[in-house]
Amino acid sequence: MFKKIVVAVDGSEHSHRALEYGQDLANRYEAAVWLVHVFPHTSDLLGYDEYEKLVARREAAGQTVLDEARQTLGTVSFPVYEELLEGPPAEAIINVAEVRGVDLIIMGTRGLGALQGLLMGSVSHKVMHHAHCPVLLVR
Repeated sequence: MFKKIVVAVDGSEHSHRALEYGQDLANRYEAAVWLVHVFPHTSDLLGYDEYEKLVARREAAGQTVLDEARQTLGTVSFPVYEELLEGPPAEAIINVAEVRGVDLIIMGTRGLGALQGLLMGSVSHKVMHHAHCPVLLVR
């Protein structure tokens, strides 16, 4: 049923649970998994003296999230790919799903956004309403 799955990860507890669902479904359906992490635009840092270092920190933090997700998966029998992207999270997740032709997007209902909890589910809400494929939201 599912051959390609995107799992959006941001290090939050909800994304850890989404990863568990992704792993289970990938095992059941022998599906490939794309771990996707999106970090904020770096354009907000333009003009800072240490722009390059600040951007590198955001990329490194994002890669750490992906590395932890891959480590959580452990040894698996299905292919795992990583996408570390910059930009608005919902749009980036939807774009990866479209470009990779995935059958399912799995993500948490809440993440570690700047307004943590205030705009509850804004990213998941956008993805759910604009994705071309089914979206599984995990609490």
